Parts: sequence; structure tokens; C-alpha cells
Amino acid sequence: MPRPDLLERLAVQAAERTHAQLQRRLRSIDAWQGAYVESGGRRLLAFCTNDYLGLAQDPRLVAALKHAADEGGVGSGSAHLICGHRREHAALEEALTAWTGRDRALLFSTGYMANLGAIQALLQRGDLCVQDKLNHACLLDGAQLAGAVLKRYPHADATAAARQLGGEDHTGALLATDGVFSMDGDIAPLRELAVLCSEQGASLMVDDAHGLGVLGEQGAGCVSEAGLGQHDVPVLMATLGKALGCSGAFVAGSAALIDGLTQFARTYIYTTAMPPALAAAAHAAVTLARQEHWRREKLQALIQRFRQGAAQLGLPLMPSRTAIQPLLLGDAQQALAASRALEDLGLLVVAIRPPTVPQGQARLRITLSAAHAEADVDRLLDGLQSLRLASAPV
Repeated sequence: MPRPDLLERLAVQAAERTHAQLQRRLRSIDAWQGAYVESGGRRLLAFCTNDYLGLAQDPRLVAALKHAADEGGVGSGSAHLICGHRREHAALEEALTAWTGRDRALLFSTGYMANLGAIQALLQRGDLCVQDKLNHACLLDGAQLAGAVLKRYPHADATAAARQLGGEDHTGALLATDGVFSMDGDIAPLRELAVLCSEQGASLMVDDAHGLGVLGEQGAGCVSEAGLGQHDVPVLMATLGKALGCSGAFVAGSAALIDGLTQFARTYIYTTAMPPALAAAAHAAVTLARQEHWRREKLQALIQRFRQGAAQLGLPLMPSRTAIQPLLLGDAQQALAASRALEDLGLLVVAIRPPTVPQGQARLRITLSAAHAEADVDRLLDGLQSLRLASAPV
């Protein structure tokens, strides 16, 4: 029997997704200013970015990036462990260490690479990795890359997580969870999970991509907000491309953790370091995120305004107190039609459909930012009201 043609098989799979009207499509953004984007000749009020603090276009970040690029060029020229680790990277790692209250931090080029590298370095084949069913794909992929036994517990169910950890006390064990879940906007039961890990001798890893900058004292994230420290959550990962408005990621923890990742995290060792100018911009963003409390205060006020308005309209809003405010519509085609109708009104709100979310849980993923004004939120509510979504399934 002949081998399958890999490209032909991929084309068939893509055609099947297209037939089911679940295909993903690229959208080019021609310009971005404040809360507005320009795409296809239209100016749209965007409620789909992860720029939660409105820092991505801050002139101080731009100036920091330009200054570093003028001094040292664009690319780092090498991997960190060869000659690509510049003073800008070192300064950013020090700032992240101080912000998160940990011994040290290690930069990665992306959040995906940070999670893959950390989990692959920590776990060996046959070890146990317990994860929330709604975890980001990179956490799941990290466990598979490591060859660990992957067990998934129902969303935010610490009791079920305890059952998954039980009976495997002869193996190394890592419990990994999103801090803020990217498609639901809710927060993991971190205190309960930390107690569980302490009792079971497992290590707790938290991906705080959507919590850093938004939650906790000085925006230090959901782990800080929960009153947990490095002992409770030994492995903390967060990204620089969401609330901080830049790009890249880091893992923070004990000196032993960071030393170990430097030796064994393949996605750190075998890749080019992020541009030093980008690290300089992220350093500026960390300073602003810590100092400018008004950004979090404004964001929280906008979240409350939106949730109150959505409740008055009877909209099927999912429970979330973060910047991620999903409207659960259930049917994928209904979500897509709602997104298109909002775009006709000048509002950019993305429909999230399977396989990104489970079948029957398609939604509009609305994200709010300190770059929005109260009038922007009111305009969104008016647009949603016009769609008559109140009778949609919750």
C-alpha cells in the first residue's frame, strides 16, 4: 500500500474544516490608533486585542525601542547562550524578578516557547502532568513533548485535580494551569491548587499570560492577588505581549529553576534571543504597569460598566471579572453571524468557534482595554442590543 501524500491529506483536512464553516482566516490590519483599527478601508472600534492596559502604542515604549535600536541595531544576532544576551535582556529579567517577587527570571521569545521549554525541562518520560481541561494549547503540548502522562481535570475543579494526582506518588508530578483562562476570562482556584500540590508533593505551574499587569498589587498578576509566593507556585510563566503591549515571555522562580531551564529548556537554548530593542521597550512597559495604577482602575471601571449594561440587556455573558468578557452563543454560525453584524456597525469583535473552544460553546470573545472610553463601551452595548441576543442559550 502506498504511503499517504501528506500535503494531499492536509488539503483534505482543510477542505473539511471549510465545509463545516470553521476555517480560520487572516485579517490584515493597515493601521492601529488607540482603540481603533483600520482594515479593508474601514475604521473599526476593536474589542478583540489583548492590549489590556493600553500600553502597546505608548510613546515611551516607542522611544525606548527606538533608542535601543539606534544604539545596538535590530536583531540580537545569536542565541542567548552564545552572544545574543544583551544588557537590555538582563535589565528586563531583573525588572521582572523584582515585580513578581522571585529569585530570578528567564526570557523566552514567545509564551508558547516558554511553556514548551519549561515543561519539557521539568518532566521526564512517565512523569505525571495534571492540567485543567481549558488550559492553553501550549501547556498541553509541553506535556506531550516531555512524554509525560497527561491527565486533565474538569475546568477549575480542584477536587477532581486531587483525584488525578492520587495514586501516582512514585512519579514526578506537575500540576499546570492557566491563571486567567484566555477564552473564558475566569481565574483558576489557585489557593486550593497550591494546597493540593503541597499535600501531594507536586509542583504547581501557573501560566499568567492574561493576569500579569491586570491583577494583583502593582499588577503583579493572579498569583500575587491570591497571596501566593514562590514556595506555593514554584513555576510562574507570563507573557510580554498582552498587558505589557510588547512581545515575548518569561519564566520566573527560584535560582535552581532558572539554572535548570538554562541548561535543559530546548526552546531557550536553541533559538535566537528576542531583539534587544524589544526587551528595552518591555522594560519600560514593566515600569509603567507598576507605577500607573490608573490604567488598572480605568480598566476595572470599564469592565463593571460593560457587565452591568450586559446584565440589563439580558445578554448571555459568562462569569468573569477580568478584561476577557465572553458572550456564550453556543452555535458556531450564530457567533460568526453576530461578529459580522457587529462589523457592519463598525465594531470589531471576533467569533471564537471550535476547535478553539468545545463544540456547542462558540462565543464572542470581547476584550476591554484601558485604551477604551466609556462611550466605546456604550457603543458596544448598543450594537449588541441590536442583535437581540438575550434569548441565546447560556
